[in-house]
Order: sequence, then structure tokens, then C-alpha cells
Amino acid sequence: MPQHAQNTRLCRDCDGFAAAAITTGTRHHDGTRATLRVTCPTCHGTGRAAAVVLARTGR
Repeated sequence: MPQHAQNTRLCRDCDGFAAAAITTGTRHHDGTRATLRVTCPTCHGTGRAAAVVLARTGR
């Protein structure tokens, strides 16, 4: 029988790629490039969708 992978809930905005490194164009004194790490604002860099909190109203 085939093995099925678990359904992982990926973030809809970043599709699981939650962080990106962007070069600024400048270099450090040792020659490496200065980069900025930018994370997805929706999942806060986790790559997974947040669990939906359901509130029950009424009686």
C-alpha cells in the first residue's frame, strides 16, 4: 500500500517559503554582502498556517 504524506497546512501568502534574504548592495569589510532577512507577515516566519481559533457564541 502506498504511504501518504501528512497534510501540512502551509501559509497561503508565502506558500511555505516564509523567509527571504535580500542583498542590500553594500559589502562588509571582509567582502561579504550585507543582507536583510525578511519574514512573512502573516505566519511570522514559520511557513505554516496558524490554527484557527473558533469562538462559540450563543447558548
